[in-house]
Amino acid sequence: MLLTTTENVPGYTTTVIGVVYGNTVRAKHIGKDIMSGLKGLVGGELQAYTEMLTESRLEAMNRMQNAATKMGADAIVNVRFATSETMPGAAEMLAYGTAVKLTPIQ
Repeated sequence: MLLTTTENVPGYTTTVIGVVYGNTVRAKHIGKDIMSGLKGLVGGELQAYTEMLTESRLEAMNRMQNAATKMGADAIVNVRFATSETMPGAAEMLAYGTAVKLTPIQ
């Protein structure tokens, strides 16, 4: 499945099927949170959080792609990501875009 942040796919016309999204909510691991807090005192990358966000983004994208596949889409255009805190210590990662059918331009 083609994913793009652009409105169009060069060489194709698109037929809109609908909006698709995928999301996941993740909570911080208390042990990693303590270590990240200590790291925050001296500065530097908080690798535990970077890994958590990377995993969350991949899971949200996979869920979005699965939704588009079920709709019969060939691609998802205008892909975007959003995050929000759902409760203290937990955050949602949302991936969304427009599922489309692609037709080659003759």
